[in-house]
Order: sequence, then structure tokens, then C-alpha cells
Amino acid sequence: MDVCLYMSQNFDFISFPDALTTGSSIMPHKKNPDVFELIRGKCNKIQALHTEMLLITNNLPSGYHRDFQLLKENMIMAFEDVTAILDILNYAIQQVIVKDVNLNDDKYKYLFTVDSINNLVVDGMSFREAYQHIGAQVQTGTYKPDRSKQHTHIGSIHNLGLDKIRAKFPE
Repeated sequence: MDVCLYMSQNFDFISFPDALTTGSSIMPHKKNPDVFELIRGKCNKIQALHTEMLLITNNLPSGYHRDFQLLKENMIMAFEDVTAILDILNYAIQQVIVKDVNLNDDKYKYLFTVDSINNLVVDGMSFREAYQHIGAQVQTGTYKPDRSKQHTHIGSIHNLGLDKIRAKFPE
């Protein structure tokens, strides 16, 4: 689902070569991520298999029942589907084109509200007051993001930087 979502025009974080998409039946600019939509649908179908099996074997008295033969076909098809899904996913995921995101685009300005709150907290304001202060700016349309902070994968405020982690835990 995330692949489909992140490819949508609302996010536009990733794309795929034309061979892995189809055009929309009504919107000429749209590329549908059919491969991933079908993978999602097949996986949901496989996840529903246990319910189907429970219902087929429900309310049986003790003894032998031919009802159980109905389980084999769907189980075999599920294994075939999983094999195909993994093959297709392995191929398709390697074709992902990750797009550059321009954080200066106005639609991303509220991503920086947490940084703004954290800056106020570091300066001594309580979190509650900082939250209310920045929230009021957002509500009144006066919020101005500080885009100067360089983010990494390390984490949030007060996490050790990589150099401090290495110094604390030498190899």
C-alpha cells in the first residue's frame, strides 16, 4: 500500500518505469502502479485463506469428511501465488525510482513544527507551552519554519550523534 501511496500525485516520492505501470482510463497524466496493487490484492486474498478454511471445516461431526478435499486446491494456489508474488516483488522493487524532495516547497513547511517546538524546549520553555505557541502560529498562519537543521537517521532531540556513539562504543 505504501508503494501505491508514495507514487500517488499527492506524495510523488517514487515512480516506476512505464513497463510496471498502466495509464489511467480517464486521466492521461496518471500512471497506475498495477503490479503493486495486484500484489496487495493477492496478499489480502491469501490472508483471508485461514477464514475460508475455518468456515469449510466448521460444524463437522467427528469422523471422515470429504469437505477437507476443498482445502487442498486453495492451499496449493496460495503457495503458487506466494511464489509468484515474491518473484514479481523482487523484480519490481528494484525498479523503484526515488525522487528528490524539495523541502522548501510550501507543502512541507509544517514538517518543521516539531523542530520549532524542540528549539523552544531547549531554550527553556515547557513542552506544553512550546506546543501551544507553535500551534497558535500554525492556526493564525504566522508560522515560519526554520529549515536550517540538517536531519539524519539518528533520531530525535538529545540522541547521541554518530561521533558520540562511536566514542562511547568503540569497535
